[in-house]
Amino acid sequence: MFELKQLSHEGVGPALERAKHYRLLNEPGAAESICRDILRVDPNNQEALITIVLAMSDRIAKDYTLGASQIKEYVSRITDEYQRTYYTGIIFERRGKAALSRDVPGSEHAAYDLLRQAMDWFDKAWKLHPEGNEDVVLRWNGCARVIMSNNLGPREMASDMIE
Repeated sequence: MFELKQLSHEGVGPALERAKHYRLLNEPGAAESICRDILRVDPNNQEALITIVLAMSDRIAKDYTLGASQIKEYVSRITDEYQRTYYTGIIFERRGKAALSRDVPGSEHAAYDLLRQAMDWFDKAWKLHPEGNEDVVLRWNGCARVIMSNNLGPREMASDMIE
């Protein structure tokens, strides 16, 4: 239908700043679009990969259609193991919080499961964290507080289950 225009290599830096700005303005779709343009020019731009992962995960709470495989593909391209692990935790955390905000049967159990997965990823990231950067502690504690303040727990297995 349309042929997308190509961003120049010189335009990558300013475009990345613009993408971050749109995220702060709560416009994750615009930030994601800009990052896609950056990644067409510079496929391994780590800042653009992190920004697009965050923008896509911002959209989870807004209940936009989001391809899980697509966000996983971007996360997998983050080369730093700590960052890849940390941002995977953030994705699960945001999915958990989004599940909690939905008023459907079982959403509280789904929220618990997703938040616990986030906490597991944050535990893995803790083992890799750079000295002086304790963001994973803050995220882990945030997940724990959401679970405790909402009295979330795992699904209970039926007592009549056959072993």
